[in-house]
Amino acid sequence: MSPESSTITRADIEARFRELNGEVATEVESARSKLLAVGIASAVVVVVIAYMAGRRRGRSRSAVVEVRRI
Repeated sequence: MSPESSTITRADIEARFRELNGEVATEVESARSKLLAVGIASAVVVVVIAYMAGRRRGRSRSAVVEVRRI
């Protein structure tokens, strides 16, 4: 190895940092879309469960009222 090839310059560090930053940005974008889909699906499931639990509880607590005409 020559002494010149083992020297790390500021430009080398900046180039490597830009390369790593680009890789991280693509990973974040792919993870963000997956997390968004999982978050929306989870919210829908929670709303459906709450709706079904409310219906069931409402049925068990509601009184049967019979109206007759005199």
